[in-house]
Amino acid sequence: MDVHHLSRGSAKTPPGGCGPAPGASGVPGPRTAGPGPGTADTAASGRRLEVVISASFVLLLIAAMARFLTRHPGAPTTWWVIALTTALAVAYAARPAAGGNVPVRWQRVWFGAFIAGWVALVLQAPSFAWSAVALLYTALQLLPERAALALSAVLAVLVVVAQVRIDGPDPLLIVVPPVVAGLAATVFVHMRRQSVRQRTLIEDLVRTRRGLASSERRAGVLAERERLSREIHDTLAQALSSQRMLLQAAERLWDEDPAAARGHMATASDIAERNLVEARRFVHDLAPADLAAGGGLPDALRALARRETAAGAAAGETTGGTTGGSPATGPAVTFRTDGEPVPLPPAVAAALLRVAQGAVANVREHARATDAVLTLSYLDEDVVLDIADNGRGFTPPHGTASAALPRRGHGLRAMEARMRQLDGTLTVESHPGEGTVVSAAVPLRPNAPAAGRDEE
Repeated sequence: MDVHHLSRGSAKTPPGGCGPAPGASGVPGPRTAGPGPGTADTAASGRRLEVVISASFVLLLIAAMARFLTRHPGAPTTWWVIALTTALAVAYAARPAAGGNVPVRWQRVWFGAFIAGWVALVLQAPSFAWSAVALLYTALQLLPERAALALSAVLAVLVVVAQVRIDGPDPLLIVVPPVVAGLAATVFVHMRRQSVRQRTLIEDLVRTRRGLASSERRAGVLAERERLSREIHDTLAQALSSQRMLLQAAERLWDEDPAAARGHMATASDIAERNLVEARRFVHDLAPADLAAGGGLPDALRALARRETAAGAAAGETTGGTTGGSPATGPAVTFRTDGEPVPLPPAVAAALLRVAQGAVANVREHARATDAVLTLSYLDEDVVLDIADNGRGFTPPHGTASAALPRRGHGLRAMEARMRQLDGTLTVESHPGEGTVVSAAVPLRPNAPAAGRDEE
């Protein structure tokens, strides 16, 4: 015999292979970006900073006005200075509350008018120049980068001029304001650029995560489609084929042997009922109907053998074949066990039942066999299911086991996939004229198949 082995596959399940597709059946996918706690915290932090800057500016104005009133009591411009100082303080303090609702364009117009009023106040009372610290922040926040830097230089010059008017030429007073303004502007611009880069990176990450989530959903959908195609091939398609054979037999015997025809119809009706159970199970949890009855894998395989034998016998009657099956109809299928039965994980039992269904369907359609035997063997470390027939056999080509049969279907490919998901082994042994044996072995490790949820 030529022997072909399929090496053990990975126990890992492909995305969506044995469970819900991401985003479709309860499996949470990557989160998409949106306004969240981080955005709210940033906005709140910005508002607090605005309040602090506004309060600092108002305090500087009040201190400068107090200095002016104590140094120049009774000056003719006192009331004008007090009125302009009050107006500037109110206008600046009200900005945090209204800034979020006013377009940036109009905020810049307001700031230009505000700077004009502040310059007039500084020219009248040089002490007000120190409030330029708060104005520097507002300029860097509202204006484009180049305009903000240019205005910062102008503010630094005004501060230097004002201090020279108050205390006369002093190297320290001439150097400190431009240096402080330059450092503040540099730090602010650097932080803003870093913030822009960080925001860009976050947007790129969000787009990448959305793309990944979409890819995972597509992969899950494709895996789910492949899984359902295997389920339909191993259950409904096989049962419908048997039902068709029974109905054809009943049609041929309807006039000659009504009793036999009615028996075939009853068997076909039983298969149709089982198909209905399978279809309903697909809608619910996709567990095999034979296993859902609670009898375990041996009873499910025994029921499969009975159904296939009945279908083959019915077809044989219509063509003059024996009850043992004929090459033109279907085989007589028997079931036996070997070894001491042990409880099997649901995933293992379901996979082996599906393998048996697919293998028997292949025997019926391709092998021209008269007999087939299902043997379930319980070994020390593995459970092995052998499906042997006395059909015409073939020469298994090199490559995957799914290449062993004509490419009209994908029965062996489905068996390969099931064994790969359970870290199992699929073996095909055949030779022309000597029949075929398909052997599926699954390791009985407590932490392997039992840990994975069956894909049914």
